[in-house]
Amino acid sequence: MQVGAHVSISGSRVSSDDETPPYDDVRNAIPRQRAFGGNCGQIFTTSPQVWQQPDIDADAATGFQTESDEKAVGPWVIHSSYLVNLATPKDDLHEKSVASMQAEVDAAATLGIEYVNVHLGAHTGAGVEQGLDNAASTLDELTVPDDVTILIESDAGSGTKLGGEFEHLAAVLDRSEQDLEVCLDTAHAFSAGYDLSTPDAVAESLAAFDDVVGFENLACVHLNDSKHASGTNKDEHAHIGKGEIGEDGMRAFINHEAIRDLPLVLETPTENGKGFAWNIDRVHELSE
Repeated sequence: MQVGAHVSISGSRVSSDDETPPYDDVRNAIPRQRAFGGNCGQIFTTSPQVWQQPDIDADAATGFQTESDEKAVGPWVIHSSYLVNLATPKDDLHEKSVASMQAEVDAAATLGIEYVNVHLGAHTGAGVEQGLDNAASTLDELTVPDDVTILIESDAGSGTKLGGEFEHLAAVLDRSEQDLEVCLDTAHAFSAGYDLSTPDAVAESLAAFDDVVGFENLACVHLNDSKHASGTNKDEHAHIGKGEIGEDGMRAFINHEAIRDLPLVLETPTENGKGFAWNIDRVHELSE
């Protein structure tokens, strides 16, 4: 089973041999992931709250690939900056988004990381169809290296944000010339109105996804419970089985035939004495 968490690369080098040389290093992600019990995962290459280009040291990149292979950790996903807005009608934000995404797919190639995950963003008044066109055309401006795939992520759908409806994801897949795939976030989909709280609801919602998007386009899952009810469009993650999706829904989702062989990446909170290790253990307990 491929299950892991979103981990930090910041701070002094964390060695699998308990050595800590004094420099920041992308290889930090590997021992941190293993400490949680994960065997795949996700990272930010820079702070997601600022416009900043990844700075990947060549030796660290080589070491990241080697150590990931040696420790059997992967696949990895790079999550793009929160500032990126593919759907924006604003020229300056569009240009910054293109530059940021190009830097991320290039970083992925340098690190040997297969996926770069991105939200479609918000149309901010331009309208849904124009926003979807903007997102597709923005993605088409990128030169995506071989062996790197961009994942468009489902969204909770608040305000003018796109991706809350499966039709939004399908439209961008259809309109873009890039070979895109999809990351389904369980908390986002649930919050957007796709019920996942019972086995029947999971079957129905995933059948809807297959009808509109297609399981063949689903490459990764962000596995999160939700602190808010289905259809509220509120994006706040909860521990696996402890939120509104609940234990029955999570068990049915994890064990669905279209899901169980995909990488499951947790973005669950650290609170109430529980963190990634607890949640990864919980996923294993719920799997059959």
